[in-house]
Amino acid sequence: MPLSSDSPTSGFVAFVGAGPGDPNLLTLRAAELLGKADAVVLDDETQTPLLRHCREGVEVAERDFVKRAARGQLVVRLCAGDPMLFSSITEEVAACAAAEVDFEIVPGVPPATAVLTYAGIPPASAVPEFRVVDAAQEQDWAAHAACRGTLVVYNGIGDAVPIGKALIAGGKPDTTPVAVSSGGTTTEQYTVVSTLGRLQADLKHAGFTEPALIVVGEAVGLRDKLSWFETKPLFGWRVLVPRTKEQSRSLSEQLVAYGAVPEEVPTISVEPPRTPQQMDRAIKGLVTGRYEWVAFTSANAVKAVREKFEEYGLDARAFAGLKVAAVGDATARALVEFGVKPDLLPSGEQSSEGLVAEWPPYDSMLDPINRVLLPRADISTDTLVAGLTELGWECDDVTAYRTVRAAPPPAPIREAIKGGGFDAVLFTSSSTVRNLVGIAGKPHNVTVIAVIGPQTAKTAEEFGLRVDVMADTPSATALAAAVAEFGAKQRQAALAAGDHPRRPSQNRRGARRRVK
Repeated sequence: MPLSSDSPTSGFVAFVGAGPGDPNLLTLRAAELLGKADAVVLDDETQTPLLRHCREGVEVAERDFVKRAARGQLVVRLCAGDPMLFSSITEEVAACAAAEVDFEIVPGVPPATAVLTYAGIPPASAVPEFRVVDAAQEQDWAAHAACRGTLVVYNGIGDAVPIGKALIAGGKPDTTPVAVSSGGTTTEQYTVVSTLGRLQADLKHAGFTEPALIVVGEAVGLRDKLSWFETKPLFGWRVLVPRTKEQSRSLSEQLVAYGAVPEEVPTISVEPPRTPQQMDRAIKGLVTGRYEWVAFTSANAVKAVREKFEEYGLDARAFAGLKVAAVGDATARALVEFGVKPDLLPSGEQSSEGLVAEWPPYDSMLDPINRVLLPRADISTDTLVAGLTELGWECDDVTAYRTVRAAPPPAPIREAIKGGGFDAVLFTSSSTVRNLVGIAGKPHNVTVIAVIGPQTAKTAEEFGLRVDVMADTPSATALAAAVAEFGAKQRQAALAAGDHPRRPSQNRRGARRRVK
């Protein structure tokens, strides 16, 4: 029987549409139910990312959901696409009804519309007819040939050529545009555009597997103008981000926006200093007025000071009367989150050199104190200290945290790095170069090497790496943008040459080739 309450006190089963593939296309109701679930039943492993909506400790169950619900559990049964569209849940729903277990059916975004939209094909364009058929069931293709609008075929990839011939035999012109798309709405989406008459030749080496959709109709011709997903500059690129988890989050989000699949591999582990007394004295001096300035050269330094503040029961108000400098945007954001607005930020190069270039010289008439606190990593360079000293300032260079080499990544990651499984690797410092090579080996020569600045480029070259991309300004944001520009130029060059754009990893020996 259907569920009558939004907040049931007894167990029930929710048949939830998981959508077409992109985990971000989940409905709000689906996310709400996943968040309350005691157990989740998956259709397949591709739905695993949706478990991020669940409570910690949720059980991934087998298909014994009726018994679980009868015991009082809330069970979410995830169904691909929309549960009521070409789905086999009818018997499962009937089993719930027979056992007098409450149930709810939550619609999902169907592939029939979502995959087409991601492929740049409007489901219904000039002719307002949209027909969806399941090739797994017996079909009268001659009747479907009369469809004047867009015809979408589920479960037909294995019989795509016979279906095309049957549609032609039913009266469809052999020049009718056709698109075949697999991996829909994910970064594995791959679409081939053809016509009914050329379908056999164009699909010969495409290597399509289910799930895939066949789209027939004039709307396919609009793909060149409306394609937005598969044309992203880094679409499908597997990009290695060798940083700490805290540092890589915003960079990974930016890469996803460009269509990439970021893989975060920590190469540096941030640990407290071996002797904390130095930081203890620095925090005491900061509170008692020993310093005129505090200069932060990383978000990790901000975090280290913040943790010390919390240890002593202090907050951002302790910075009252102090001038605060930040080496770059990421450090400035960390300070703002702490409640501190930086007084000085480089307007040009975001580096120690850029900060020194903006720093005012010490003036005994204007500055009552000539001392600067520099809470930094144990491996920091002397550039900032030397520059400030030359400007007349005295510096307390304090080790706020240590950076040590992280543990090696899992074997599959190491093999992908050395074997060309990554399309690009983004190096944000010389230490990330040294540490990645140390824990995982050198990236394959087909992998695009991108670096944040000249010093990192020099280190990469010292390790025998060919530098392909360098950021215009030394920031992670600029680095990601530079890689996206590089990818866009490669894509445009391939299209201009009449080729299908290929990712760098597809150029290595033994990589699977797809033809246009």
